[in-house]
Amino acid sequence: MQAHVRTLKKPFVFAALALAVDLACAQSYPTRPIRFLVSFPPGGATDISARMLAPRLSEGLGQQVIVDNRPGATGMIATSLLARAAPDGHTIMIVDSGHGANPALIDKMPYDTLKDIAGVSLVMRVPLLLNVHPAFPAQSVKELIALAKAHPGKYNYGSAGTGSTMYLIAELFKAQAGIDLVHVAYKGGGAALSEVMGGQIPMAFLSTAATLPFLKAGRVRSLGVSGRERSPILPDMPTIAESGLPGFEFYLWQAVIAPAGMPRPILTRLNDHTNAALNHRETKEQFAGMGVDPTPSTPQQADAHIRAEVERWLKTLKPAAR
Repeated sequence: MQAHVRTLKKPFVFAALALAVDLACAQSYPTRPIRFLVSFPPGGATDISARMLAPRLSEGLGQQVIVDNRPGATGMIATSLLARAAPDGHTIMIVDSGHGANPALIDKMPYDTLKDIAGVSLVMRVPLLLNVHPAFPAQSVKELIALAKAHPGKYNYGSAGTGSTMYLIAELFKAQAGIDLVHVAYKGGGAALSEVMGGQIPMAFLSTAATLPFLKAGRVRSLGVSGRERSPILPDMPTIAESGLPGFEFYLWQAVIAPAGMPRPILTRLNDHTNAALNHRETKEQFAGMGVDPTPSTPQQADAHIRAEVERWLKTLKPAAR
C-alpha cells in the first residue's frame, strides 16, 4: 500500500516542481533586453504600433524593449526568427492581418502558424483608406470602379507584398467590384505610399495612421474608408460601401505573438504588461488620434482570433492565388 501511495504522489511532486520552476522563471523575467520583431520596414502601421508599445513595455518589464525591423517574404523572415527563438519571453513580435493569410498563400512555410506560435494579446483593429494620387481622375470609389472596368489591367495598386494587409484588402476589393487591377509589391507600406505620392502608381490602401499626415498635406487623396462606419477623425470621409461598393468592409488587425511553449507565468506577465501598455492614457490618446481602436485581450482570445483568420483566408482566397 505504501509503495502504491508513493507511486501516486510522484506525478504531483513533478507537477509541483515544474510549477515552482515556472514561477521562479517568471519572477526573474526578463533578465536581458527584449527583442521586438517587426516584419515591415519603419514607417508603416505595424511599425508605428510597435514603437508606441515598446517604451511602455520597457517601463513595465524593467528591461529595454528593442524594435527590430526584419522585412521580407510576406512576414516570414521575422516570424521564422521568432519561431526558432527560445520560448523564454525575450523575443516577441507584432503581426498584422497578413499573418493569418500566409498559410493560404504559401504551400511550404518554414513554421506552423498555429503550432509554433503563441498569441500574447490582440493590439488593435483599424479600417484602411483607399488612397490615390491627387491627379487621379476618379473622385469616388464608384468612378474608380468605372474607370477600371473601362480599362482592365491599366491601373496598378501598391502593397507591402503578397499576403500583406494592403494586398489582402485590394484583392478583396477587386473581387467584390469585379475589376482587374495590377499588383505592384514594395518592401513596405511607406514605400508604396511614397510611390502613390510621386505618381508612379495611382493607388494603395493604407491605415489612417500612415496616411493622415500626407492626406492633410494634400499629397494624397482618399476616396473612402474600409470600415463599417466612418472614421471619427475623418467624419467627412465616406466609407467605401457608401462611395460605390455596397457591403464592402475590412479591418487591419494587429497582435503581439511569441514562440510556442512559453511558461504560462511568463506568458501571463507579458500579456499583463501588453494590456497595460494598450490601456495607458497616452497610448489611448495616440491611437485615438489615428482613428485606431485598441483591442487588448487574453492570450486565448489572441490564439482564437488568429485561428479564425487562418481558416477564413484558407476558405476565401482563390486557389490560383495560393
